Amino acid sequence: MHIGKTHVAITRICNASADSVEVRGHDLCRDLMGRVSFTEYFYLLLTGREPTDNQRYFLDLLLIAIAEHGMMPTVQAARMTLAADPDSLQGALAAGLLGCGPVLVGTSERCGRLLAEAQARVSAGNDAKLVAVETLEGIRKAGGKLPGFGHPVHRPTDPRAERILELADARGVSGPHVRMARDLRAAAAEVWGKPLVMNVSMPIAAVLLDLEFPVAMIKAVPLLARAGGLLAHLAEEQQNPIGFTLAAHAEAAVVYQNNDEGGG
Repeated sequence: MHIGKTHVAITRICNASADSVEVRGHDLCRDLMGRVSFTEYFYLLLTGREPTDNQRYFLDLLLIAIAEHGMMPTVQAARMTLAADPDSLQGALAAGLLGCGPVLVGTSERCGRLLAEAQARVSAGNDAKLVAVETLEGIRKAGGKLPGFGHPVHRPTDPRAERILELADARGVSGPHVRMARDLRAAAAEVWGKPLVMNVSMPIAAVLLDLEFPVAMIKAVPLLARAGGLLAHLAEEQQNPIGFTLAAHAEAAVVYQNNDEGGG
């Protein structure tokens, strides 16, 4: 039984034959290997186009900015998985990536959608600063969470976010989405009554959008970046195992309570 509409199944990414591999219309061995960097190749794979100099520069920059942030729960999950199954590097990597949701790896995709929707209103003739305030008022009244703001460690600013914005200005790529990100920061202080930390997720999304990256591609950047960070932790885990130590500390930190002691 066929589920969904019948259509011709196609792919435009890759075709392999006995003596060649074609990727996005390029001969892998003769045209790409030895000529493009992995960052450029990643962009080509996702979009079908080779990046401009600024697209390559900022994709590199953003991958570096988000790849590593210490002993996060995703890292601990990966290292404990490898400790439990030392031969399953791929399983341990998958364990870490499965935890890469908006709480731990950032909300860049949600920031991208927020910025795109706000900028669409500005393009329709609305005042940018008013759009920013109205957007955040709507989020707060609905009891929603504001993506791209707040951080448990970095205060009063996220140094990664500030560096991204600084370089975007310096290289002349700051456009309407970066301006909207700044308008949202000012609006957040007004709507919440206090300054909120703009974390790294907001400028990641803003710069990518100003460089004409599709919104749907934004989430791929932190995922690829964190894969690199996780592999570094797993390489260290193989040489300096701490996975079972992490598990032991987790067990020691949790108090067992039976049904008779606390209700429930």
